[in-house]
Amino acid sequence: MEEKKKRISELTELLNRAAYAYEQEDREIMSNLEYDRLYDELKILEEETGIVMANSPTARAGYEVLSELPKVRHDSPMLSLDKTKEPEALSEWLKDKEGVLSWKLDGLTIVLTYRDGKLFQAATRGNGEVGEIITNNARVFKNIPLSIPFAGDLILRGEAVIKYSDFEKINAGIEDVEARYKNPRNLCSGSVRQLNNEITAKRNVHFFAFTLVSAQEGEAGVDFLTRMEQMEWLRGQGFETVEECLVTSETVKDAVVTFAGKVESNDFPSDGLVLTYNDIAYGISLGRTSKFPRHSIAFKWRDELRETKLLEIEWSPSRTGLINPVAIFEPVELEGTSVSRASLHNISIMEGLALGVGDTVTVYKANMIIPQIAENLTRSGNIVIPETCPVCGQKTHIREENETKTLYCINEECPAKKIKQFTHFVSRDAMNIEGLSEATLEKFIDERILTEPADLFHLDRFREKITQMEGFGEKSFKKLTASVEKAREVSVAKFVYSLGILNIGLANAKLICKQFDNDIEAVRRATREELVEIEGIGEVIADSMAAFFEKPENGRIVDDLLKEVHFTAEEGVGEKFAGKVFVITGSVLHFSNRNELKEVIEREGGKVTGSVTAKTSYLINNDSLSNSSKNKKAKELGVPILTEEEFLKMLDESSQG
Repeated sequence: MEEKKKRISELTELLNRAAYAYEQEDREIMSNLEYDRLYDELKILEEETGIVMANSPTARAGYEVLSELPKVRHDSPMLSLDKTKEPEALSEWLKDKEGVLSWKLDGLTIVLTYRDGKLFQAATRGNGEVGEIITNNARVFKNIPLSIPFAGDLILRGEAVIKYSDFEKINAGIEDVEARYKNPRNLCSGSVRQLNNEITAKRNVHFFAFTLVSAQEGEAGVDFLTRMEQMEWLRGQGFETVEECLVTSETVKDAVVTFAGKVESNDFPSDGLVLTYNDIAYGISLGRTSKFPRHSIAFKWRDELRETKLLEIEWSPSRTGLINPVAIFEPVELEGTSVSRASLHNISIMEGLALGVGDTVTVYKANMIIPQIAENLTRSGNIVIPETCPVCGQKTHIREENETKTLYCINEECPAKKIKQFTHFVSRDAMNIEGLSEATLEKFIDERILTEPADLFHLDRFREKITQMEGFGEKSFKKLTASVEKAREVSVAKFVYSLGILNIGLANAKLICKQFDNDIEAVRRATREELVEIEGIGEVIADSMAAFFEKPENGRIVDDLLKEVHFTAEEGVGEKFAGKVFVITGSVLHFSNRNELKEVIEREGGKVTGSVTAKTSYLINNDSLSNSSKNKKAKELGVPILTEEEFLKMLDESSQG
């Protein structure tokens, strides 16, 4: 018994770490197949012992709410579903009842509330009891009706997803391979929970309704006898719904086969099916367990496994020096396509599989789409982690953070790094030089046209060579050099951001530059101690900034660039909020996003920081009565909490004064 209790604790801790890494940090520390295997082992142990830890993933309904979006408590808990991988279990579950079989979409569950025919609120599932309000973002989903015929109070649930075609287009527009999104589900989660709904709008998020929670008009509710009637009614209100079909215990297995045959051609991500009793009253009468409702059950695809032989590990470098392992194996047919490679994500996953050249491994497609290694049957563990970078041949280094090992090239002159660094330098939020794709930059570096960023401002020296390159002519060259000339005028913050300093984003660069009155020399001389004093700048950022400018080679690169650029003056900074420090939290209504509100404050001489401290003058939060951590802190410190209306009134009064 003690051994089982110990194993329950181990599995609970391990699975929670894996879920947190995947859902909150967009990284994987184990494969989906391994997660499911360990989850099933934990569930069996819990049933055998009767012990379920408070933080067990078998009882966890969703991600923890960590962002600064306003929170809302759901009227009824949103529980996870019990699941099976056996079609026969679905027949047994249905018995003599009719069921509705539909897709289990792999996105983010959303609750929509309509009042008087208008979209009133949208919220995420969150942890099942408390979600995040994302109404402004939902308004820019591609297919959510803002108005519907039903004039009463309506609550429904559905899944927000990003289609594969849109996912591929978004990734194709990101030249830095390392910066590309790993899968549609993570991209969707980040898009739906944005604080800037302009970003959400560009991501083409779609919503598919899967259940009606309630429809109340006056004193009476709209009653339905069956789920099929509900779905048809929702379609009549203008909602797109998940594809569904009516099944019995005799027909459900054939229906599963039919759905499975559509996965490969589907444009939306799914990770299985959901079976629900068609008779609504019967489903409700069954109640729920402590973890699952009894009216529905999830069916997860039994992954198609194929044995193959591991041929090699390919090591793929990136701009930051990170070198990712990729498994190369003898081609196998999976879900109708030939597969010969799968990302291993990091050294920890590779070592956990004890991979070796020549090993017999089983491979599968996660959610029938993404190739992954499931198991190593021979586990020779003979893979040697390279001590030198595959591109530059210089020393590599293994870093271990959050119990995950990753491999890095530590050569600052590595060509792979250089290409990625140039890509960052010319990007839109940095120097904004158009016409320089990663492929073009690679050619320029190979031809020694570019050795450092300042060389970009002297492309005329290589006019003849460039105009004779494939894809380049006189017209393209003139367009490129015009873009380069335009880039000579740049703000100090964008210049600092363009340098590609580790951990320094554009927002941090703006904070730092403003602190030193946009004096680039003062920024270069800033010490760690001075940087940490800046509100919103922590030790990690301060260390990165100071360490970058301490290196003589970086100093030389910056000196050369300073001969080429001219810094633009910051636009009309007023004094209405001079000396005032603001913190903004929650959704905004009168501005397109929080950045726009921030720009207004900064334009009037104020400062915007990320956390409430004794130095904070005002907290702006439309939900001034919420129990958010920032509201609590503001009340503790006596910091006034303003709604947007109150802020705009204050801005107007300042203008008149």
